[in-house]
Amino acid sequence: MSAVSTYESRPGILHSPVEDIYDFVTDIRNFKQFIPAGSFSDIKVDRDSCSFSAGMLGEISLKISEKLNPGQVVFSGYARQVNDFSINLDLKESGQGKSEVRVFLSAAMNPMLRMMAEEPLKQFLNKLIDEMEKFDGWKNRFQGK
Repeated sequence: MSAVSTYESRPGILHSPVEDIYDFVTDIRNFKQFIPAGSFSDIKVDRDSCSFSAGMLGEISLKISEKLNPGQVVFSGYARQVNDFSINLDLKESGQGKSEVRVFLSAAMNPMLRMMAEEPLKQFLNKLIDEMEKFDGWKNRFQGK
């Protein structure tokens, strides 16, 4: 049996109110703009879920499993190498129209995979926070079918 490991990002400051960020991240169709062309194949996206093929990892599925308005969103996922995982997005007002964000990733991994994945996952979470801090389109919503 694999133990669950949890990784935490550094705190980030976003230049938008919690409600705008929450509205943006609770529609997964908004994430499509962050996927670089050619990175993944077989991309399927709707309001509450997405799936895509990621090379050797195979198909990865992600869906919104909890919306705890307006401070927390939980995404549940499945990938062949990791099986079940979750990504929690915690948001807090920090005043003057800004928000603090922290991202947690939890996954059941065998000891060998955990050892190999620890540093790349920490780097991924902190890069995610870096990109979220740069992003200024939180008020832009999905505009399509």
